[in-house]
Amino acid sequence: MTENHKMPLLAHLGELRDRLIKAFIALFVGTAVSLFVLTPRLFEIVIRPMQPNVPVALRPTETIIVYFKLALILGLVIAMPVIVYQLVRFIVPGLTPQEKRYLYYLLPAATVSFAVGVLFAALVMLPFAIAYLKGFMSDIVRPTYSIDSYISFVTGLLFWVGVTFETPLIIFFLAKLGIVTPAFLSKNRKYAILIIAVLAAVITPTPDPFNMMIVMVPLILLYGVGEILARFARPVAKPRSESRS
Repeated sequence: MTENHKMPLLAHLGELRDRLIKAFIALFVGTAVSLFVLTPRLFEIVIRPMQPNVPVALRPTETIIVYFKLALILGLVIAMPVIVYQLVRFIVPGLTPQEKRYLYYLLPAATVSFAVGVLFAALVMLPFAIAYLKGFMSDIVRPTYSIDSYISFVTGLLFWVGVTFETPLIIFFLAKLGIVTPAFLSKNRKYAILIIAVLAAVITPTPDPFNMMIVMVPLILLYGVGEILARFARPVAKPRSESRS
């Protein structure tokens, strides 16, 4: 491969590195801010479903580690505008001023969507899930969880539910790129519901259908919101030559 062919690839990888660095810096700052302001409150919320039981720490550093895990989730919420901006600017280069305005509208929406997903998981899904898991075979097994395993379970749930709540924005973005259309979304709604059912089964931490429906119904509604947003998305006609910023 000639040097002329290598340079675009190297420049592309260099830009990816720069945007990842900016995203990680935003995540670091967001996590640092949440450590002292928001994490104690979230810790109280996610521990509440375990009452009257109290998770135990099996290692001296275990409580510090789980505290940082929760702070990382909140850091994602705070840093989401920067992360989404860097991702979109890398995937869709050379945005016009009008397209940049769409992007600026997308940034707070992405943050709100992820935050709402995290809150939904913490306040609605988690209490039902823990109540079911604590009661399962409770006459034989006494549920006593380590704080590390419990918070790892919780943070995984919060993260993936937060991501799935970005569904309408993802659909809008795909429609903006011309990858999907409102007609395509409407025609394939039944397949989307099937995929949502499988996704809900994977995300739901319990095997009972009630908890699965708690996840599935909001996802179906979010898909419907995505269909509506797709009707307002004009596909980008062609790549722009404008430099990235």
